[in-house]
Amino acid sequence: MRQMLVIITLLVGLLLAGCTGEDQVPQTGGAFIGGTTGLEASFEQFSVKEEGVYSIFDTEDFPIDIALKNKGEETLTPGQVTLRLLGPSKEDFVNIVPATWQTTNVEEIDKISEFNPTGGEEIVSFTPDTRAQYNGKVTGFTDINWNLEYWYDYKTHVIVNDVCFKGDITDDKICNVKGTRTFSVSAAPITIKSVEEDTSGKGIIMLRFQVENAGTGKSTTTGGEFDTRFDQIAFSIDEPEKWECKSGGRENEGRLIDGKADITCRSKQPLLEEDLYTRSVRLTLDYTYKNLVQEKLRIKESVK
Repeated sequence: MRQMLVIITLLVGLLLAGCTGEDQVPQTGGAFIGGTTGLEASFEQFSVKEEGVYSIFDTEDFPIDIALKNKGEETLTPGQVTLRLLGPSKEDFVNIVPATWQTTNVEEIDKISEFNPTGGEEIVSFTPDTRAQYNGKVTGFTDINWNLEYWYDYKTHVIVNDVCFKGDITDDKICNVKGTRTFSVSAAPITIKSVEEDTSGKGIIMLRFQVENAGTGKSTTTGGEFDTRFDQIAFSIDEPEKWECKSGGRENEGRLIDGKADITCRSKQPLLEEDLYTRSVRLTLDYTYKNLVQEKLRIKESVK
């Protein structure tokens, strides 16, 4: 009898869990791997570490190599990533090339995928032939804070599943034109947090995308200037002849205030009364993303 009571209790629990789950709308579907990371850059080892800090003597040279790892779902082509060294004075070092301390990637850096889950990687060197050397005076030791600023063109791809196209909203068959929609978004620092469908007049379908900068960097439109006040993106929708998309009153461009923005897309032509179907809608975000990484190098005075 006790075993029978346990079995009945478990079955009731499963049924209740199933009912609760029906009311929960999943936010994403599986067209993409997903994530909020794009390109990651880091300094390769300058030397051995002492007390957690890379350390050399002032008579020693050292490499400046940067590891680029693509953790997003957009392949980067040669020349698409720009890297610039900042921080110390150029006059204090020799053998760093180019003289501008700015360079680009030379290889294609693959996106993450089912067959390449870790993504592509490239090592970019500022000392490809001869190692760098400090030519300033050192008393005791001096700490050099190296900064790497890097920016790259990237895209975020969004697929909204089962958008409801219904001319007669009083018809309760097939789908509902109002509500949260499932979607799939590609791995990238600018991401989509939610998608909602609604009506915007008789026979007009509206989709609202909530956009967020989920990374630590800044974005701007491709070829545009970065603005410290807000992030900027461009966007486009499949079948633009059927949709009008705006953000903050701007068509096909938007500003992210405090890292957030809404994109609203409305169908240009009203549906017919008899129209009733579902289909997917695709939106693409285009931008240049900039980030900064740091590393410390301690240069110690050598014994003369």
